[in-house]
Amino acid sequence: MKFLRDLHDRVAPLFEKGGKLEKLHPLWEAQDTAMFTPGDVTKTASHVRDGLDLKRMMITVVIALVPCILFAIYNTGYQAQYAIDHGAVPLDDWQMWLYQLLGLGFDATNPFYCIIHGALYYLPVLVVVFAVGSLVEVGGAIIRGHDVNEGFLVTGMLLPLTLPATIPLWQVALGMAFGLIFAKEVFGGTGMNFLNPALTARVFLFFAYPAFMSGDAPWIAANFEAVDGFSGATWLAQAAGTPGVLDHASFSNAFYGWIPGSMGETSAFCCLLGLAILLITRVAAWQTIVGIVSGTVVLANVLNWTGSASNPMFAVPFYWHMVLGGWAFGAVFMATDPVSSAFTNVGRFWYGFGIGALVVLIRVVNPAYPEGMMLAILFMNMFAPLIDHFVVQGNINRRLARNAA
Repeated sequence: MKFLRDLHDRVAPLFEKGGKLEKLHPLWEAQDTAMFTPGDVTKTASHVRDGLDLKRMMITVVIALVPCILFAIYNTGYQAQYAIDHGAVPLDDWQMWLYQLLGLGFDATNPFYCIIHGALYYLPVLVVVFAVGSLVEVGGAIIRGHDVNEGFLVTGMLLPLTLPATIPLWQVALGMAFGLIFAKEVFGGTGMNFLNPALTARVFLFFAYPAFMSGDAPWIAANFEAVDGFSGATWLAQAAGTPGVLDHASFSNAFYGWIPGSMGETSAFCCLLGLAILLITRVAAWQTIVGIVSGTVVLANVLNWTGSASNPMFAVPFYWHMVLGGWAFGAVFMATDPVSSAFTNVGRFWYGFGIGALVVLIRVVNPAYPEGMMLAILFMNMFAPLIDHFVVQGNINRRLARNAA
């Protein structure tokens, strides 16, 4: 090799500009780059091509969300119509004023009434989310001097589905701005965040304005003050406060989503349709889903076996955990976020397992906050890099041990 380098140093000047063999310079350059590292090298995988860029990935997620979006509109209206049919008083807000201005009545069996009623609550939230998201993204692009990307597209579609129907629009705007700025922009923008922005926005709203995000009132667009024996609380909240309430509940209603809750989180069936799309297109990792299911099943069975005389949540079986609250929606659309989740396949399983175990632990041990899925995902978002570190380091140690042997 030393001989070749010496030969190169002596002969190369002859081929440079002004040298005696200048016309043969391309030939010399070819053998130079073949034998030695050239000045310009490929920085990325030169033979790897993939048609799934960031925009296509986001559009795929939006398509997977379509069943939940359509159901959110219908079920929001259906729950309000059903409550009013049973004696609840319509809310005194601008949505109800506009609904009555259209000359529409109240009948939970009328799909048209349900769709229009639900759209009057869902669509304004969606408009506010995208208006605020656009301002934040444009502002971030101006400050950093880069092009505006579609980073808030999925966040803008996810956040309204995690919110109650009666949340004030100014809170929606504040939550969206907080989630984008403090969970994404401060870390460098799209692809640089370690927390899910939509989850961050929802958790911020829950702790900042708990009266609007929990209890009986937020979930159904109706007033229950004049109704006896009819509750607007979510089934998960009822299970935390009343022993055996799920024994008389319809599992199919919970699975298909005909229950109170956040606008787009109630239907596990619609979430499964979205999951099929994400798995077929490989946007979501199946290891994460398997981990979440495993963690939920293991810890729920352990707590069922342990039991409690004072806490009815100990008796809730794992399959009820999977259809109540935001378990299905969070598992499919939040936990599988490729940016904030683990990157290694083994790490994805343990990341998901931690989410499944934590959500059951939060729901059961702290029944005052019976949801738990969003907090579990955010908590594991913070540990995802650490999980990947141990997985990679474990692979390195095993390889070193194998080579040493």
